[in-house]
Amino acid sequence: MPQLMRTSNPALSGDAFRTGEIAYGEGMTITGAVNKTGILVILCVATAAWTWNRFFGAAAISPEAAAQSVALPMVAGGIGGFIVAMVTIFKKEWSVITAPIYALLEGLILGGVSAMLEMRFHGIAIQAVALTFGVLVAMLLAYRSGLIKVNDKLRLGIVAATGGIAVFYFLQFILGFFHVQFLTAVNGATPLGIGFSIVVVIIAALNLVLDFDLIENGARYGAPKYMEWYSAFALMITLVWLYFEILRLLAKMRER
Repeated sequence: MPQLMRTSNPALSGDAFRTGEIAYGEGMTITGAVNKTGILVILCVATAAWTWNRFFGAAAISPEAAAQSVALPMVAGGIGGFIVAMVTIFKKEWSVITAPIYALLEGLILGGVSAMLEMRFHGIAIQAVALTFGVLVAMLLAYRSGLIKVNDKLRLGIVAATGGIAVFYFLQFILGFFHVQFLTAVNGATPLGIGFSIVVVIIAALNLVLDFDLIENGARYGAPKYMEWYSAFALMITLVWLYFEILRLLAKMRER
């Protein structure tokens, strides 16, 4: 596998398709990966809808009851999703089972967070969903048409930018336990905060292009059939991140 096949998505590292197996018979295809991605999206939407309905059902009692009704599912989704993601990354052949589980768990978080913001900013959830899939289609068209060409410089730039964002979020998370304020302005509805979110959304969108390129190369090199599920799982990671960042950007803009 060429060394150039690199992405900032942890599930699609440069050696993601080096499974040590030869795909005898039917191997991975792009169509198969797309179909599996569709299945994972449906599963994610299903649990998101369940959490959403649970939240607004309890909201008839009080906002506090609504928040409490989704607290446990969201925690289970967050912790469980992280564990399943790690297992999937290290055991790609298990992705036939773990990828759907990951999608179901992520839906619990998406539904809860979306419902909470929907109560505060009516219509924000459907806007975020529409923009996420709009960006997905736009980036796919840009990639397929050759408008965005994946090369070493683009890969390096996106990987570096994504890594920087990850480090920044991690520092904020850790320092928050010690009540240390670290560039908190980027979290608010300030021009700096909105500008930061726009940059992060752009970087998340560009990660989709790297994912498309790596999946295409996986199919070209004849990866095993189960890699379709693994590729779909990897795309879900980027899509979930993109959705959250778009939701965050819209919330900031609504606050102004």
